[in-house]
Amino acid sequence: MPPPEEGATSSFIHLDSPEHDRSRRMTMRHFGPPHTPGLVTGVEGFLTSAVGSLIDDVAGNERIDIVDDFAFPLPVTVTCHVLGVPREDEPRFRLWVKAIMDSIDYDPETDPKEKLDKGTQARKDLRQCLGELVERCHRRPGDGLLSRLANDDGPDGRMTDAEIVATARLLLIAGHETVANLITNGMLTLLRHPHVLQRLREEPDLSVPLVEELLRYEPPVHIIPWRVAYSDITVADTLIPKGSQIMLMLASGSRDPNRFHEPDRFDPDRRDNQHLGFGSGIHLCFGGPLARRETQIALTELVRRLDRPRLLADPPPYRRSPVLRGPVHLRIEQGHG
Repeated sequence: MPPPEEGATSSFIHLDSPEHDRSRRMTMRHFGPPHTPGLVTGVEGFLTSAVGSLIDDVAGNERIDIVDDFAFPLPVTVTCHVLGVPREDEPRFRLWVKAIMDSIDYDPETDPKEKLDKGTQARKDLRQCLGELVERCHRRPGDGLLSRLANDDGPDGRMTDAEIVATARLLLIAGHETVANLITNGMLTLLRHPHVLQRLREEPDLSVPLVEELLRYEPPVHIIPWRVAYSDITVADTLIPKGSQIMLMLASGSRDPNRFHEPDRFDPDRRDNQHLGFGSGIHLCFGGPLARRETQIALTELVRRLDRPRLLADPPPYRRSPVLRGPVHLRIEQGHG
């Protein structure tokens, strides 16, 4: 992993209660129910337009890379819109996010150190730019999440500018790779199950249970590492002593044969699908509702508009990360056969 960034405030994903609870409450006031129930539905029009624009750019191409042409740029566009980042700044955000994600996939034995350095610099540049945007929001409030956080005096007080920047970076970085991988994993799974792809084309409402099954069957996050047991705890007759380092195998849990019938079968009609795709407990992914809707719209439009898509390589090349699961590229061919 890249070295910790000097001077950066940690986002609440790295905090415990009660600090975590306070920061999360302050963010959720503007990100979802009960105070902002219409955020996700309010961006559906923008989501559909952004998805359509990306497909327009490649729809006529014989060969497409689902990652580079679609799944990678979409989450940055959506998150910038939700944050209230000016459209003219979005290209810089895309470059920064790409450099940061490349550095997370850094291999010191094979990759040039420049790859790591670019990620480090991108983190600094992103933090500085977000800080400047928050200062601008104090002077000229707007409609985006940055502005609402910068000018809100709720029951828990007001976030500091550093906390707002940390929250925005969390949305951009943690929300980017996960959504990009979920869309890519979803398209790969559909191409491997053509009868389900055809069903989605004919039944767009299938996208809702289909995405839930994707989160169980081929989740973008496989492992939550680097946790510590704060007390002795017994799990399945095994004592985990206080102070033990723990890695939570979310993908394994979502395929537990004691919990799911035929866990290795992709079944969008699966009932009682309480997967661990977004984690659980107090750290349940707060961006989950937006990620779900992004993926539902993205997959529905891709299968509707692409012409007889076929995989060019199966399996595709994957990222090296054991934590984040997704192809580096997903190249498909369309329009023949």
